[in-house]
Amino acid sequence: MTTRTSSTKSGGPVSIGDRAPDFTLPDQNGKPLHFADYLGKSSIVLFFYPKDNSAVCTAEACAFRDRYEVFRDAGAVVIGVSNDSSESHAGFADQHRLPFTLLSDAKGQVRSLYGAKFLGLLPGRTTYIIDKAGIIRHTFSAMMDGPKHVAEALRILKEIADADKQLSNAR
Repeated sequence: MTTRTSSTKSGGPVSIGDRAPDFTLPDQNGKPLHFADYLGKSSIVLFFYPKDNSAVCTAEACAFRDRYEVFRDAGAVVIGVSNDSSESHAGFADQHRLPFTLLSDAKGQVRSLYGAKFLGLLPGRTTYIIDKAGIIRHTFSAMMDGPKHVAEALRILKEIADADKQLSNAR
């Protein structure tokens, strides 16, 4: 499948306050997922991880699984991305009962677009919190502490919800 990507920013990784680049990648079932389809509907927790079934990646994915209902209750969708194939993702999701979407970025184009790399070369472990409007509100990287990504994502989603509530009450 061809990866479609677009960005409103030229060169370099994305930063807080940037519009999240649009992309289309195949999910664990081989179906194309269009990032733009989520905009305006929910916040997005987009986490890039190095490899299916590696120890830290499995711990991270299972931590997202274990708190999945909390993310849904917060109005967020969780999407994982790695360079693994859709087939690898299907087995990984099935083996660990992962309820969220995993995307195959086989050529690493979306990872590069977002700047989710470690030491500029290796696939990194980076989580992006993107609001309903498609703006990157937070990024977090920790190569050896996958589960910390979950706590950090939930903390930021709560901050976003609290700020939105205050703004709504001020009107």
